[in-house]
Amino acid sequence: MKKLLTIIMLLGLFVCFSVSVAMAAEEAKGLDPAVKQMVALAAGFGVAIAAFGGALGQGKGIASALDGIARNPGASGKIVTPMIIGLAMIESLVIYSLVVSLLLIFKL
Repeated sequence: MKKLLTIIMLLGLFVCFSVSVAMAAEEAKGLDPAVKQMVALAAGFGVAIAAFGGALGQGKGIASALDGIARNPGASGKIVTPMIIGLAMIESLVIYSLVVSLLLIFKL
């Protein structure tokens, strides 16, 4: 488990440094091909990590809500509405990551 956590942390650092190199570029017409590759790689990893985290968060949220409804079916009306709002908030973070990645890609 520690090895997996170490790999994920190193991957996160790699993505962070790749984005900083991409943002330091001056103009789109004179970008080095290596920088373009790093921007594309960082954008892809950014969306992938955001989608993975969003899926985990939504799965935990739905599981907890269904667990609460199973324990107390009478409270389902009070549980479902906050669950839907929470799922929308989680999805908005994933969409925000997609927008940032698209901005990086179209900066090329």
